[in-house]
Amino acid sequence: MNGGADLGGMMGFGPVADSAEDAPNYKADWEARVMGMVVALGACGAWNLDQSRFSRESLPPADYLSWPYYRIWLEGVSKLLLARGMVTEEELARGKMEIPPAPVKGCLTARDVPATLARGGPVDRPAFQDAAFAEGQRVQARNIHPESHTRLPRYARGKSGVITRLHGCHVFPDTNALGQGESPAWLYQVRFSAQELWGPEASEADSVTLDLWEPYLEAAL
Repeated sequence: MNGGADLGGMMGFGPVADSAEDAPNYKADWEARVMGMVVALGACGAWNLDQSRFSRESLPPADYLSWPYYRIWLEGVSKLLLARGMVTEEELARGKMEIPPAPVKGCLTARDVPATLARGGPVDRPAFQDAAFAEGQRVQARNIHPESHTRLPRYARGKSGVITRLHGCHVFPDTNALGQGESPAWLYQVRFSAQELWGPEASEADSVTLDLWEPYLEAAL
C-alpha cells in the first residue's frame, strides 16, 4: 500500500544517518521488551510474516512517521492481537489479563529462542512452473497501487530495469498478507538505473537493485 512506510525516493526527510558501530541495539529497556514480545507472539502461529508487516505499514502515516521504531512494532502487534481476539482494549489499557487466554498453535520458551532465531522462517518454495523472464532480459515494473501489503516500492512502479538474477520461487507477500495463501511466485533481482528512477539529474554511475516477484513485472516494450 502507499503508506507511511513507502518513503523510497521521497524528498524532505533529510539524510539517512548510519548508527555508530558501537551503538546499542536498543535505546531503552522497553524497546528490548517489545522485540521479545513480537518474537514470542510470532511463534503463536496466529499470523504470518507479511500480515505482521502489513499491521505496521497500515498505521496512520502521521503516527508511523512520528513514532520511534519500536513504538511502531508495539502498535502493529497490538492490532494483530485485537483483531484475533487474543486481548481486549481494556486489557491493553490496564496491562492486566481479564479474560481466559486464547488457544495458540505454538509457544516459544526461553531455551528455544537461540535455535528458533537461527532457523529463521525460510520463504523459498519449490518451483511449479518455468520462470517467465530470464537473466539479462529488460522488464518493466507494473504501475499498481494495491490497498494491502506489497513489496513493490512506489518509486519503481512503471520503471524499466534489467534482470540480473533469478532467486527461485518464494511466498508472494501480497496474497500472504491477506490470508489468501502463499501463492509462490518467481523472484527476480532487477537493476534500475538511477536516471530511470529519478530522471536525468541523477548520476549515470548509480543504480538500485530490487528483488521483485513475477506478478510485479511485465516485459519491457
